[in-house]
Amino acid sequence: MFIHLGGEKIIRSSELIAIFDIMIESSSKISKQFIDFAESNKQMETIGEEEAKSIVVTHDRVYYSPISSTTLKKRANQFITM
Repeated sequence: MFIHLGGEKIIRSSELIAIFDIMIESSSKISKQFIDFAESNKQMETIGEEEAKSIVVTHDRVYYSPISSTTLKKRANQFITM
């Protein structure tokens, strides 16, 4: 199954590790370090030109998504319950 992250970006649900609200970046020192590490290793991708509302972590990339973490979690849970 697949999860639409916004724009034209779709990932396999099996690749998904975590979905976070964008506020975690400013409220957690460890989260900020994780994001900085992903950026320095060119593993970070911003989806679209809209303001990011969530951070999506997969096996090999970290995405800034314009879709809220609540909506993305609902989409992910649809596949888990099937």
